[in-house]
Amino acid sequence: MKLRLIYFLLVIFSLSACSEYTKVLKNPDIEYRYNFAKKYFEQGKFSRSATILGDLYPMLRGTAYGEEALYLLARSYYGMKDYTSASQYFTTYYKTYPKGQYTELARFYSAYGLYMESPEPRLDQTRTYKAMEQFQEFIEYYPQSERKDEAQAILFELQEKLAYKELLAVRLYYNLGNYVLGAPFPGGNYTSAVITAQNALRTYPFSFHKEDFMFYIIRSKYAMADQSIDEKKELRFRDVIDDYYAYKNEFPDGKYLRQVQRIFESAQKQLKENI
Repeated sequence: MKLRLIYFLLVIFSLSACSEYTKVLKNPDIEYRYNFAKKYFEQGKFSRSATILGDLYPMLRGTAYGEEALYLLARSYYGMKDYTSASQYFTTYYKTYPKGQYTELARFYSAYGLYMESPEPRLDQTRTYKAMEQFQEFIEYYPQSERKDEAQAILFELQEKLAYKELLAVRLYYNLGNYVLGAPFPGGNYTSAVITAQNALRTYPFSFHKEDFMFYIIRSKYAMADQSIDEKKELRFRDVIDDYYAYKNEFPDGKYLRQVQRIFESAQKQLKENI
């Protein structure tokens, strides 16, 4: 009996709330609707506040309420987890009010919204690059901000994602070996693996994947040397040995040390046989 009563009261309350919201939407008084939008925002009813503010902002633009309305509209979409729309409105805010009351927050949350929409490494990383650009701008504009450390940490996280994307490409090139779509492609994939890894090392010199890139450079160069014509073997095997020493110097206890040690010994043996 008590459960039925509670259910009945909830239904009545819900209908009452919906009735109130409908009346607010239809009310011609702009200030009345704006106050309700703020009330819904404070209550965490972001869908309602976004709907009302979305209708009102074009009319409030240029008024005393315009700046706050735009910021709350952006925050409402953020609260709804619609980070793409939120980022767009935050960007509109700080471009419209470059010295506004909420400009610092708007810049941060615009970047953060893009960060939340950044896809997994195998997919297109356009949003990742945009997020990084906006976080970098945030740090430049607000070097003393209390959010600076968080922005820098996210920047590094996004850089690691991009570095990992490059590592996936390197692994793919290496695993393809001498074939592309089943057809022979001697040396080409190994060359691509080396170039991609070297570029990644230059772009992300402090990446956690640095050791992985160096390892695949050694493996790929060894494969290229092993399959080379005799005239090129000596130079290429010496290149493998140089990279081995660079790896060992950088990672004396590296996770690939045993594997690169075997490659090094094989390269030395090949040199002796071909000189």
